[in-house]
Amino acid sequence: MSELSVTGTTSRSSDDYEKLVREARLRLLRMHHDSGVGHIGGNLSALDAMLYLHHRVMDPDDVFVLSKGHAAGALYITLWTLGRLTDEQLREFHAEGTKLAGHPVPHWNPGIPVATGSLGHGLPMAAGIALAKRFQGESGRVYCLTSDGEWQEGSCWESLIFAHHHKLETLTVLVDQNGLQGFGSTREVSSIESLQRRIEAFGIDVVEVDGHDPDAIGPALDRDRPGPRVVILNSIKGKGISFMEGRVAWHYLPLTDDQYHEAVEELRAG
Repeated sequence: MSELSVTGTTSRSSDDYEKLVREARLRLLRMHHDSGVGHIGGNLSALDAMLYLHHRVMDPDDVFVLSKGHAAGALYITLWTLGRLTDEQLREFHAEGTKLAGHPVPHWNPGIPVATGSLGHGLPMAAGIALAKRFQGESGRVYCLTSDGEWQEGSCWESLIFAHHHKLETLTVLVDQNGLQGFGSTREVSSIESLQRRIEAFGIDVVEVDGHDPDAIGPALDRDRPGPRVVILNSIKGKGISFMEGRVAWHYLPLTDDQYHEAVEELRAG
């Protein structure tokens, strides 16, 4: 997609941006279908925020940490829309010896700074990167995308204490709050409602928005607002595909041929 920006922040029109999102969803489905790999639902819940962040918010000196490592497919597709990955590379997703593994493999691509996927580890690393940037006098913000189920991990809460204590003004945490995890809903498995109130109790600035609405995501990610802060993205697992939306099975399932063609038709018709 050579017509897409490679600089991150763009002045793309609303129509162009909607086309970008649709093409990204289509390419994500094809990549997962061709490789026979699941985790599609959680990728689709996080994709909108990842695209907006990389295309309209992040500067070259910024760092993105995908703590929700099983959404690696959405990250690869985002990097593809920026021209940082090729179609040929996407065809290696989950292949033998690939760098495009099911969880991010670090250092081979500037957009993948750390290995993640063991949930609860990404936010501590992002906080450490933000502190290191301060010590080294480096510019740029640090963004970390977590899942909502991940907040059942104690390391996330320890990181909040660390971030607040060190006043990490360049750290922004995004929470993909789709309400579902591997064994059911977050409410059923280990309820932490309301996540916003609990995080606010740590002295952290929190805002909760529609995770699929660019007009809501934009103000929440305003670069002029100091951190540490948390943006809770109310999202839908399997967003954009009617038979996937809000269904825990799509945490795991790969697409059959018939399901893939149905999903593609639905996205193109929308």
